[in-house]
Amino acid sequence: MLMGQHICEQIHTGVITIQAMLRKIDRLALPLASRHDVESILVRQVTKELDRALPWQAGHGRRTAATSELIGQAVGLTPRELHDLKLAALIHDIGLLMLPAHLAESRDSLDPEAYVAIQNHPRLGATLLEPFYFLREASILIAHHHERWDGSGYPYGIRGPFIPLRSRILAIADAFDAIRISEVSNRVTRNIVALRIIRVAAGTQFDPELVETLCQLKKSILCADLLEISERNFFNLR
Repeated sequence: MLMGQHICEQIHTGVITIQAMLRKIDRLALPLASRHDVESILVRQVTKELDRALPWQAGHGRRTAATSELIGQAVGLTPRELHDLKLAALIHDIGLLMLPAHLAESRDSLDPEAYVAIQNHPRLGATLLEPFYFLREASILIAHHHERWDGSGYPYGIRGPFIPLRSRILAIADAFDAIRISEVSNRVTRNIVALRIIRVAAGTQFDPELVETLCQLKKSILCADLLEISERNFFNLR
């Protein structure tokens, strides 16, 4: 059996629920003044469904969105650009639901075939979201959030400024939250170590200028509860 057929046959049942939710949002005739707020509210409901499907990373989308927003504001993104970045960050790992469960949830070393399948999740997520008009920009950002500054990333292997700016921001925010240090439960200590790891990868994995921006924001993020920031800024991206 081909890998693609194998994956399609084992798509997570949550995908159907999420597609139905997104279809309803996409069909809403929303006034321009309230569109971003309503989209944010409803996509956050989608995020909850994603958290149920991937409980081992519950809250990751909201924390990534909060960090992405802080970096995006610091580099001068427009409200519209910030809004699309926030939507992308909230559901950037949705492509994992398109993979067999044993791959999406694996913490063990993967064989080459499985690793190739995992590398396809940004593209799968973008393909899932692209048909929805209000998520078309976000789908582009999701497609490229695992590209690396030096061109060694996936799924397309593009490099440097050819990677969309907001995808570069999303890559840093995603990694910052995903870094886990065993036996470190203190949030400030974890954030300090994560920031140092991100800094070491500047110029190879990450855009060095954006890493510097993150470092300049350290007072805002080291002691911060990023879920709290996400809730506080919920209605701020008009």
